[in-house]
Amino acid sequence: MPKVTYNNKSKPFYQTIKAGVDQYFAGKKVKPTGNWKLYSKSVILISSAVAIYLSLLFFTLPVAVSIVLCCLLGFLLASIGFNVMHDACHGSYSSKKWINNIMGLTLNALGGNAFIWKFKHNIIHHTYTNVDGIDDDINKSPLMRMCASQKWVPAHRFQHIYVLPIYAISSLAWVLLLDFDKYFKRKIVDTPLQKMDRREHFIFWISKVLYVLFYILIPVLVLGWVPWLIGFVSMHIVMGITLAVVFQLAHVVEDTAFEHVEVNDQLQIENEWAIHQVVTTANFARKNKIISWFTGGLNFQVEHHLFPRISHVHYPAISGIVQRACLQYNIAYNEFPTMSKAVASHFKTMRQLGRKP
Repeated sequence: MPKVTYNNKSKPFYQTIKAGVDQYFAGKKVKPTGNWKLYSKSVILISSAVAIYLSLLFFTLPVAVSIVLCCLLGFLLASIGFNVMHDACHGSYSSKKWINNIMGLTLNALGGNAFIWKFKHNIIHHTYTNVDGIDDDINKSPLMRMCASQKWVPAHRFQHIYVLPIYAISSLAWVLLLDFDKYFKRKIVDTPLQKMDRREHFIFWISKVLYVLFYILIPVLVLGWVPWLIGFVSMHIVMGITLAVVFQLAHVVEDTAFEHVEVNDQLQIENEWAIHQVVTTANFARKNKIISWFTGGLNFQVEHHLFPRISHVHYPAISGIVQRACLQYNIAYNEFPTMSKAVASHFKTMRQLGRKP
């Protein structure tokens, strides 16, 4: 297993930002966890998804309408992941741990697994962001080359073209393949997976069984194989693209930094952890409230990586504090004014990485 350390002896940059953020919450007299904005959004998203699911099962709808609703369901499920699951699994949905644990299980309802996600995302990705050899989010080789340190193969010349179809099947692969791969191999890249107790093993398997029941067996019995297959695939195409694009815009774009460490090697990163988070991450469309609402504040990825235990509803308010600190310490604050420019940058980056070194 690789070993990576940061230059965290004094941490002046993080201390400056944290002092400003702490002062903000103290002055506003609010908790850093979720509030009525998040909870009302949770009700809207979850109830909308349930309503669409039931409508598709029990109402005879035109084919075109059914396909549109399946696509909308995929988008809503992704948005539930961004807003509800993501905050809950980070412990920022509520100040009460049991509420976070329950709401974190929305990921299991989407087909994933909260236990594996927390280890993969919270511990590995948030600690070793964009460190090739540890961070599973950029570990797509040989299918895709997501940073310059990864091995190039001729097929990568076309990765900016075939990346979208891969994103389209990514959530399906996650639910039906990748979770099981991590579960049985007991590791993520080369990092051993945290030990699961009996309760977590039970939750893993019962969640997968319930997923098959509600997303496959019941729809097939009610609707038939062909309508189910069309709807299921349509849902996952939209869900997969939505999830993949939003998360990739955070790190695999122009100007974000990468590190590399070999298996069983050691890497000393010259920056403190907080600076590493900023230079490896990018924001997009910070002023677009609609995008912020649906993506659960994941367009404020810089703020999220610095303060993952603060709910996304507070990111717009603290982003100015972070930006001013970056200016003070002469650290690049990566951002794109619109989502379209961020998407263009991601595909441009994938095209550049696809060229033979």
